[in-house]
Amino acid sequence: MSLELITPDWPAPARVKALSTTRLGGLSGGSYASLNLAAHVGDVAGDVERNRAILGERLPMEPLWLEQVHGATVVNAASTCPGAQADASVARMAWRICSVMTADCLPVLFCDEAGTAVGAAHAGWRGLAAGVLENTVQAMKVPAGSVLAWLGPAISQAAFEVGDEVREAFIGHLPETAVAFLPGREKGKWQADLYQLARIRLAAIGVVRLYGGTRCTFRESGVFFSARRDGTRSGRQASMIWLE
Repeated sequence: MSLELITPDWPAPARVKALSTTRLGGLSGGSYASLNLAAHVGDVAGDVERNRAILGERLPMEPLWLEQVHGATVVNAASTCPGAQADASVARMAWRICSVMTADCLPVLFCDEAGTAVGAAHAGWRGLAAGVLENTVQAMKVPAGSVLAWLGPAISQAAFEVGDEVREAFIGHLPETAVAFLPGREKGKWQADLYQLARIRLAAIGVVRLYGGTRCTFRESGVFFSARRDGTRSGRQASMIWLE
């Protein structure tokens, strides 16, 4: 099976390089088939190592793999050790690869129009509500108006049911996010739009040059891993960005 990667369709500067993996092109078997990049989900460790090596052939150096905890901490990819607990990283130095892994949560890649800074954030609903996107933009240390953001593969609104507490976590911070929730089939349940929530949160801080946000990890079972669809035995895809 050949390695299939997604290249963001956005007007990033030439020295900004970015990609998002699919589940295709690796060596893992069963529910992890085939390019699972996560070592913490129960897959065979040797298969994960080989999958990372396959991807590594397309990269200038090893990505910064984080221990993601659904928070809002952002680290510097140039000075952080692999395995650090964080949900986003930024880089201003060349060849420092910011990377996040997802399987329904929203990966967001950032760069500025001058090509001086990049960032990658893992944004599930908890991280979104906690401000991981805003923190990433702040850590890039560039004007928000100069930032471009690409929204990678995530679960779609039709497949993402949440409770009242999730809706309240957002509208309590920004009332305008109420439009990102549609009533579910049961009282107290809502269909949440991660893409729209991200767009609203970013627009509120002046980041309006937004791209992507059209895929569904849950429904596209042949292309993406999905934890909501496959449970604890789901693999993870990765989204990453760096400066040449």
